Amino acid sequence: MSTYALLADLPLTVEGYELEGLELDVSSGFTRKSTVIRLRGGGEEGLGEDVVYDAEDHEALQAAGPVQPLAGEWALGDFCDHVDALDLFPVAPARGEVSRLYRRWAFHSAALDLALRQAGRPLHAVLGREPRPLTFVVSLALPEPASIEPVARLLERYPTLRFKLDGRASWDDELVAALRATGAVDSIDYKGQYRGTVVDTPAAPDWYRRIAEGFPQAWLEDPDLDAPGVAEVLAGERERITWDAPIHSIDDIAALPFAPRMVNVKPSRFGGLKRLCAAYDHCAEHGIGAYGGGQFELGVGRGQAQYLASLFHPDTPNDLAPGGYNHPLPGDGLPSSPLAPRPSATGFRWEG
Repeated sequence: MSTYALLADLPLTVEGYELEGLELDVSSGFTRKSTVIRLRGGGEEGLGEDVVYDAEDHEALQAAGPVQPLAGEWALGDFCDHVDALDLFPVAPARGEVSRLYRRWAFHSAALDLALRQAGRPLHAVLGREPRPLTFVVSLALPEPASIEPVARLLERYPTLRFKLDGRASWDDELVAALRATGAVDSIDYKGQYRGTVVDTPAAPDWYRRIAEGFPQAWLEDPDLDAPGVAEVLAGERERITWDAPIHSIDDIAALPFAPRMVNVKPSRFGGLKRLCAAYDHCAEHGIGAYGGGQFELGVGRGQAQYLASLFHPDTPNDLAPGGYNHPLPGDGLPSSPLAPRPSATGFRWEG
């Protein structure tokens, strides 16, 4: 039986919902806003988190209030289909279709949480999977001018941390060597697959080569293989090239320039429960590794992504560090990797 089939027939009673806005200045130098969806029914509450990146989209949603026609008696799969047919944006989203995917996932995950709570069961029991300790990495963009200081500062306090770093053309041989010497860099994100965003990073063969040769054991995420000279530089590195930004569906995985060894399966980026479950099944059937990624979640969304990772890919470099690591100055006492399993007694939540 498919993963989705285990969930689609769960009974779901929806009486209404509420919206809660969250906000935080995060380590990448911007103010993150998100919206928690609180779906109510049968004396229970299901939670999901909208991780659309543009503040104005959250402001418009919260100003409009709970206007969607969601009340009724449903099977979970039918409710998700109903949500997919709705326009969840009071005004057109700033980033188009990807934002629509993020918001659909917020409503789907809230519905999954509510259906499981009404059934009195946790997600892992329904799926027949045991949560396992979750390996995670801390994702960082180093400052400009480039410096090892943020990595060194965190390692001084948390010496077992592992990192995913945003690669930059400004990294010289000395910095690369210093970062490699920490032994703590699991992956480098070239960010070569973003277009029209603040994190766009133009590709060039010289710095791509410096990164690939300087971190011979690291995963290499999202190179721009269409940029002149880059495909040649990375021709011998296919076994450690991974993909994140282009992956929204099974079709996106199939359309990659070569069969991947690993892909980033971000639940919110798939935009719905059926598509996400299909991706997990596809990766398992085709021997493709997966790791999870976060979206600077401020609420329940981070724990839900950790929960899924603990069930489907707990041992890979999951970019799902506890939210405290997103603060500009992370505090003391943060958890180390791997995270002990923390599923709630019922529903789709990760405690803590």
